Amino acid sequence: MTGRRPLYGLLTAVGVSTLGTRMALLAVPWLVLTTTGSATVTGIVAFAEMGPYVVVQGLGGPLVDRLGAKLASVGTDVVAFAAFGAVPVLYDAGTLPVPLLAVLVAIGGAARGAGDAARDVLVPGVSELAGASIERSSGLYDGVYRLGGLIGVPVAGLLVTLISAANVVAVDAVSFAVSAVAVAWTVPAAAQPPRGQQASGEASYLAALRAGLGYLRRDRLLLAIAVMFIVSNLIDQAGGAVLFPVWANQVMHSATALGLFGGAFSLGAVSGNVLTTWLAPRLPRRLTFGAGFFLAGAPRFLATALLTGIAPVLAVAFLSGLGAGCINPIIGAVEYQRVPRQLQARVLGAVGALAYAGIPFGGLLAGAAVSAVGLRAALIVAAVAYALASLPPFVFPAWREMERGRGPAPRLAAAPEPA
Repeated sequence: MTGRRPLYGLLTAVGVSTLGTRMALLAVPWLVLTTTGSATVTGIVAFAEMGPYVVVQGLGGPLVDRLGAKLASVGTDVVAFAAFGAVPVLYDAGTLPVPLLAVLVAIGGAARGAGDAARDVLVPGVSELAGASIERSSGLYDGVYRLGGLIGVPVAGLLVTLISAANVVAVDAVSFAVSAVAVAWTVPAAAQPPRGQQASGEASYLAALRAGLGYLRRDRLLLAIAVMFIVSNLIDQAGGAVLFPVWANQVMHSATALGLFGGAFSLGAVSGNVLTTWLAPRLPRRLTFGAGFFLAGAPRFLATALLTGIAPVLAVAFLSGLGAGCINPIIGAVEYQRVPRQLQARVLGAVGALAYAGIPFGGLLAGAAVSAVGLRAALIVAAVAYALASLPPFVFPAWREMERGRGPAPRLAAAPEPA
């Protein structure tokens, strides 16, 4: 049981912080939208949070190496707690103008970016300590992330109505504090990747950064994954930050509808994750990933654009969630097996930053699109773009390397750095 404690502790930290973050991802746009009435301003605030998140994901890998993944995870959770905790305090005091809100969520977004990067590279270490396969551990890691979304989104929809959007952000702040305690208490330093020259100070920060980016540039599959996710993450952010909240506000006239929509998607995602984690060793990675990616995207946007009534929209959202649940367990296993442990903070940070590069612009583009062509047209354009982004795994040869035994051999370090 001792060997499993770090894995359970890390999963607890990820699950709790994701629960709070998912609640805030609904509450913050709703707070801005109902306060200002502007989809454009809502998109700007979303940009303020996700811009720093992406930058830190891309540039923070060498710093995570130098600080150590455990310290980076705990420290950034404390910063996020302070930033998001200030939102309800200032709002209740009547001293939270939109520019100050943007600054606070920017600080919180930067902290989340570094914290997520740090926890990602702890997964192989806690997996080894627990004696679990990397595919199962990656699936469990994604599973608690999905479960946090399953619980957080519908609960946020209800709590926004009952206690206000600002107070829901306070719950998010508390979740970061719980995450910090969980990692500090349960995850040993031995779960961290071994430190190479860059972490020990024998090479410069820029040299460490170049090492991660150079590895990514040479790995065709990892680069293809990151590029594909640029488009999909941009569209997902457009939907989550602007299009779906506007749909709930203008069409359904209820924050509860938005919570139910997100909850149906998350329920499907958890179900898809459980199936994929269970069957992962026997599934063809490329075809499973491609089919899941297609289901996860376009149907949701078409449903909110074309269907009337909440029930059929929720059914499609659940189906899309099933597809989404197939994606991350496969991607996680591929990434952890292709990248040496001592490079994972830098390489996976670079992959994440490139994949998230479109996110800051998703809300901005969605807000502009709704203002220019209306909600329905914007949703249909998003659906078509998502469908096109789903094609590469079925078309380009590099994606065949997703299958086991293709591409670089697994290179996980046998002995993590001692405490």
